[in-house]
Amino acid sequence: MKITDIKFAMLRVPLKTPFKTALRTVESIEDIVIMVHTDTGHVGYGEAPATAVITGDTHGSMVEAIDRIMKPKLIGQEVSDLNHIIGLIQNGIIRNYSAKAAVEMAVYDLWGQLYNAPLYKMLGGGVPTISTDITISVDYIDKMVADSLEAIDRGFETLKIKVGKDIGVDIERVKAIYAAVEGKALLRLDANQGWTPKEAVYALHKLEGAGVRLELVEQPVKARDIDGMKYITERVHTPVMADESSFGPREVIELIKMRAADIINIKLMKTGGISNAIKIADICSVYDMQCMIGCMLESSISVSAAVHLAVAKSNVITKIDLDGPSLCAYDPVKGSVSFKDAEISINDSPGLGIESIEGLEEFIPRS
Repeated sequence: MKITDIKFAMLRVPLKTPFKTALRTVESIEDIVIMVHTDTGHVGYGEAPATAVITGDTHGSMVEAIDRIMKPKLIGQEVSDLNHIIGLIQNGIIRNYSAKAAVEMAVYDLWGQLYNAPLYKMLGGGVPTISTDITISVDYIDKMVADSLEAIDRGFETLKIKVGKDIGVDIERVKAIYAAVEGKALLRLDANQGWTPKEAVYALHKLEGAGVRLELVEQPVKARDIDGMKYITERVHTPVMADESSFGPREVIELIKMRAADIINIKLMKTGGISNAIKIADICSVYDMQCMIGCMLESSISVSAAVHLAVAKSNVITKIDLDGPSLCAYDPVKGSVSFKDAEISINDSPGLGIESIEGLEEFIPRS
């Protein structure tokens, strides 16, 4: 099975409600989809969002990086020579993490198809059913409480609460939600880099003192403020999780050595794909550190790849934040990964198991 071409498309899917964080507000998914074609007729699928505020990637930059740099190197390569292909993707251009992730997942999809096995089995196997949390966007307190209760009614047992806009209001938001859902769901906080180290310690002490029990707090300070992460981790009982501070294996090793986080959030769009995500999971396993697997605003194309990885690495990926498809007004993908609110399951179709994608718009790179 040789790679013969890489084609592009745009996928647009409206969200059920606007997605609001300390960094941005988004009303729809608008992602680049890539299709890696082969001489056997098999097609591998990948996807990446433009999340410039986090990864630096835009639609244009991703297409340029793939079409001009990666594609010429990959044409004619044997899918069975996976490690060589991964090296070509990772070493041909620096950064461009989301572009690399999209290409990698398409190649891994083909690799599973080549050997007629679902990707999670190729990566080590596991029980093909997991449960995800769901995100509660920043909003008025009453709206966030109502959204939380609605999520519980849909079967979600873990809620990720977006904060980071205003420290005083954030504290009241969390108290109100905790009072409404106590005993019904676990709470995770995600400040999206919105607090200072002292604000984070202040807020968490206030919440802990009020009896609010949190499963974790995610990325409370700016991504590069590793000293700030350490400052918080040393001063609060709530476990601190690194997200934007931990893109690749090197950052994870630094965080572990500095004891600047208790948990690492793996996202394929940050790591540059499945290969580095596996490395991070293995590093964390050595140091007995738990991982979460998360996603950006992505459809079930790329989230399916994350699901396969989560199942295969369930020994260390113990927390799941793959709610992208649940936030969409509809799922445009027909495939082997089933997203039913909190429950996600995989059947045994080869690779990622994607059969068809509704509403793809052809995207032709600039000549």
